[in-house]
Amino acid sequence: MSEFVSSHIENKVLHIELSRADKKNALTSDMYTALTKEFAEAKSNSDIHVVLFKGAKDCFCAGNDIADFLEQPVLDSGSPVLSFLKELYSFNKPIVAAVSGPAVGIGTTFLLHCDLVYATEQTYFSLPFVDLGLCPEAGSSYLLPRQIGYVRAAELLLLAEPFDASKAKELGVINDVVDAESYWQFAQEKAEKLARKPAHALQVSRQLIRSNASMVGQAIEREARSFSELLKSDEAKAIFKKFLEK
Repeated sequence: MSEFVSSHIENKVLHIELSRADKKNALTSDMYTALTKEFAEAKSNSDIHVVLFKGAKDCFCAGNDIADFLEQPVLDSGSPVLSFLKELYSFNKPIVAAVSGPAVGIGTTFLLHCDLVYATEQTYFSLPFVDLGLCPEAGSSYLLPRQIGYVRAAELLLLAEPFDASKAKELGVINDVVDAESYWQFAQEKAEKLARKPAHALQVSRQLIRSNASMVGQAIEREARSFSELLKSDEAKAIFKKFLEK
């Protein structure tokens, strides 16, 4: 487990919080393992109807911890990252996200698996995979075009330019832009509103809306194979070497 992932249940909502703000909540293998456990246990816990996912205040997630990232078999079979992604796409209950500050890499692609996403004006999103010599992950090569259309997805994934919350709302990546002073409370109110609804009807309705789970799973597997190959390439190695020398 990880000291940087905490959780508690309140009003049938599981609050999951990242708390590695000094590293902008960059994810390590231990954090992925902890998150996998949280989602796996929530899936079968009848006292949990909804998950509310939060970064530390004003800091969502800056993606993967690069040093940890380069020491691990990142998306190889059985890796902490791939195990988490498989747990995420098969999750059976609504997920609400409260986002502020950086949402980079997995910090953005994770949101494609959420049902309601609220971000502040201080949020910036980034999908820098191509610039790192890599390819999209977390099923984003399938989910993003499906959610916002091919040309818009191609612009975000291929140009890899950061975008703000207003742009994210315009594209349909998030539901709304909310006040930075109360965004946690706003997201919690939405999560609790969902949690008060008939639980089985809520889950069945979500399953029908998200009836593409098998396609998402296939996309994650395809991406993982390509990602692992690219990570070993001279191109990616040079980019990461330069990054670590900064």
